[in-house]
Amino acid sequence: MALTNKQLPKLGFLYLDYVLRFFDHSNFKGWPNKIETVTYHWGNDKKRFIKEVKRKKIDVLIGNVPATAYETFREIARELPEVRFIPSLDTQFSNKSKENVTRFAWKYNLPIPKTYIYYNRPNADKFLQKTQYPKIVKKSYGPSNYGGYFVHKVDSYSEARALFDEKKYHPMYFQDFVPMEADIRVMLIGHKPVCAFWRRAPEGEWLTNTSQGGSMDYNDVPKSVLDLAVKVSKAAKAEYWACDVAYGKDGKVRILECATAFAAFPYIRDWIGQYLMWNLSEGRFRKPHCPMFNWEELGKIDSSLLRTMRHIAFGKYNSSYDGAYFGNKKKMYGEGAVYLHELDETYKMYSVDRRWSEEWPSEKWNYQDKFSLNNLKSMKVPNLKNEDAPNPTGEDMESISTTPELTKKELKNVLTSVKGLGDKKFNKIINELGKTQEVVGVLEQSPSILLNIKGFTKQLIKKVETKWEEFKKSLEK
Repeated sequence: MALTNKQLPKLGFLYLDYVLRFFDHSNFKGWPNKIETVTYHWGNDKKRFIKEVKRKKIDVLIGNVPATAYETFREIARELPEVRFIPSLDTQFSNKSKENVTRFAWKYNLPIPKTYIYYNRPNADKFLQKTQYPKIVKKSYGPSNYGGYFVHKVDSYSEARALFDEKKYHPMYFQDFVPMEADIRVMLIGHKPVCAFWRRAPEGEWLTNTSQGGSMDYNDVPKSVLDLAVKVSKAAKAEYWACDVAYGKDGKVRILECATAFAAFPYIRDWIGQYLMWNLSEGRFRKPHCPMFNWEELGKIDSSLLRTMRHIAFGKYNSSYDGAYFGNKKKMYGEGAVYLHELDETYKMYSVDRRWSEEWPSEKWNYQDKFSLNNLKSMKVPNLKNEDAPNPTGEDMESISTTPELTKKELKNVLTSVKGLGDKKFNKIINELGKTQEVVGVLEQSPSILLNIKGFTKQLIKKVETKWEEFKKSLEK
């Protein structure tokens, strides 16, 4: 049932001083209610920001968070458990650093160039002395990590040592060099590819960034690339997403970068806005239809015009009209020729549900602050012990989950043992929060969220918390 004006969640745009804004009101054309704006002013602005969000009664806060504010906003999100952040802070985990992209890829078994991450500089130096070259060195953290300016190719130990001595990058992050035909940027909305293009290096060069002289085109993006991008977007549970995929000379595809923060033409931001309106209104607004390979046709338009074109709309294929053109239009794709409109069923646009639990809690995954430099000149990390250091290659990576894995039946048995919480209330929890592990995440981190469900009181939630702690202790025996 589509939501009425009063039932719609109250939206807010998350802005930060000195940071370019990804969305504005024009991207949400047709939204009937006022969209609030909340601007974070850096410094010691956390408490004021939280109070403003609460005062404006915002239900959904939309916007990307830059790397330098990421950890602060993880704290802010915990102080606002009833507010949905889009994208979630867990989805934005990869925005923070290349190290985080790597750890995300390691967890979900996504193909990436073999990667090494060292916080212990002497250990890294020993490795660099015996490893094979060439290697790619990257700056992992920072707000200006774009355009290829912080990506370097080194062909020997002496080059690597000289680079690290000059740049003082921390941690020391490097990858095996993979010869590429080109790389491909894929943008997705609701896990559906909506734009993709090749970036090719100039003759005799290896960097593909257009700011470094690379060229781009939109034609014939391979199926293997789109399939990988969809897999990565689903793993990130991303409402919108972008992947940079290396197309190797060995024919293999590998993830280079992925994030929710990316450059996009205004019409793509319009599509994201329309998608979020559909997603948050239970179908009141139309889901945008972005036909597969639309980018090949739009890519024929001069980029200066594409930067001004807004609210581009496509109708779905219907055999009763335009059949002479669309009905016979095929494309070589994968192992054979397919009708273009049939690919829209293969690559669907999905509704992305809210996350209720933390996948990447900072207590475990914030290596940047945990192993920060004590002195830039000495490059020493005084609190770093070898046994505490992050695994540099991701092998034998320990499980990320810190919460019990339960079936729906097991969870029901625990919760319905609480006096006053029967089958009906349990079903309400499932209907509100969705998957079993999301409910577990709420019980672990923010049980107060249950107050949003009709029939739940503070007294009942306190009983639930007590029962949950008793249950976890029983698992330890």
